[in-house]
Amino acid sequence: MKLYGFWRSLASYRVRVALALKGLQAQEVSIDLLKGRQNTGEYLAVNPQGVVPALVPDDGGSPLFQSLAILEYLDEIKPEPPLLPKDPRGRARVRGLSLIAAADGHPLITPRIRNYLEKELKQDEAARNRWLAHWTLRALEAIEGHLSKEKETGRFCHGNTPTIADICLASQMIGALAYFSVDTRSIPTAQRIYNACMEIDAFSNAHPLKQAH
Repeated sequence: MKLYGFWRSLASYRVRVALALKGLQAQEVSIDLLKGRQNTGEYLAVNPQGVVPALVPDDGGSPLFQSLAILEYLDEIKPEPPLLPKDPRGRARVRGLSLIAAADGHPLITPRIRNYLEKELKQDEAARNRWLAHWTLRALEAIEGHLSKEKETGRFCHGNTPTIADICLASQMIGALAYFSVDTRSIPTAQRIYNACMEIDAFSNAHPLKQAH
């Protein structure tokens, strides 16, 4: 497999974690988002949306795109260890928690949004940073609202083994802690689960700040 990603990308982080949990290998190809390499014709031929990650399976078929779709693909081609619960209700809960981070919170802090704030709306760095911290924390607070009161929460987001929800939570927490210096005192359950995730090599070794760049 070939993984198109970027060391700083939180969405690429999710795929690196899943690959490691599954014991799968992928050749990584860096698409430097800071230099705009995602907008080159060469990469747009891989992913017309011009974002990372993209995963080319071993069969050489069309590239897969969107991190959550890639995570479910990896879970289906290698079912152990499972990243989704067996029961339909549990699967829906894990997907819902995942989407708060990956589809609701994260899209508001990506490079294309930051560039638009800067170049089109003429927001200075301080204003952009307030935007990034605000939406990062809002997503985490929404997740906290579920984790803190629902009986399905265990050592991890859903029970006592990591799921896709934990991968997405970890990516959002990395944005909060490593990138935007967010005060996380209002989300103690999310912080606890993030700490548990970071005790697992697949999560900690995939951390963006541990990648070559």
